This record gives sequence, C-alpha cells and structure tokens, in this order.
Amino acid sequence: MLDFGLYAFYVLLAVAVLAAIVFPIINGIKSPKSLKGSLIGLGALLVIFVISYAISDSAVKAKHVSLGVDETEMKLIGAGLVMFYITLFLSIIGLIYSEISKAIK
Repeated sequence: MLDFGLYAFYVLLAVAVLAAIVFPIINGIKSPKSLKGSLIGLGALLVIFVISYAISDSAVKAKHVSLGVDETEMKLIGAGLVMFYITLFLSIIGLIYSEISKAIK
C-alpha cells in the first residue's frame, strides 16, 4: 500500500510541475502584455542575484571543508543569503510605503 501511495505522489507531483510550467506559457502566448510584467520581475530578480553573487564571499573554513563544500558552493550559498536579505529589506520597505500611502489617502 505504501508503494502505491509513493507512486501516486510522484505522478501527481509531475502533473503539478508540468501544469505550473505549461499553463503560464500558454497564458503568456494568449496575452503578451501580462508576460511583460512577469519578465520584468524575473529580470529584477536576476539583477539582484548578480549583485548578491558579486558581493558574497567565497572563503571556506575548516568546518565547511569537512562537510565537502568548496569555494564555488560557498559563493552560491553566500549569494543566496545576501539575495534573501536584499529581498526581505525591499519587501519590508514596500510594506511600510504601502501602509503610509494608504494612511495618507
């Protein structure tokens, strides 16, 4: 019974992943204006990642070496953390701005 449940999970997961990839593409083809906004957001995230990657440090400590982490992986981990902090900071600023602009109106 457990094997059947796992196989059903894998099938449903594959269907969900395909739907998450295919339906936005179909919607983007039908309505290119909505695709423009998504591409701008994706481009902004790409720019934030490039900035984060440039800022991050690739120093590997002895603990990291014992875990099998090399310089490239360390740089990517640092870039992910810096990107998280930047997006967190930007979202907090956006929330504060939204609340203040609602209060003024």
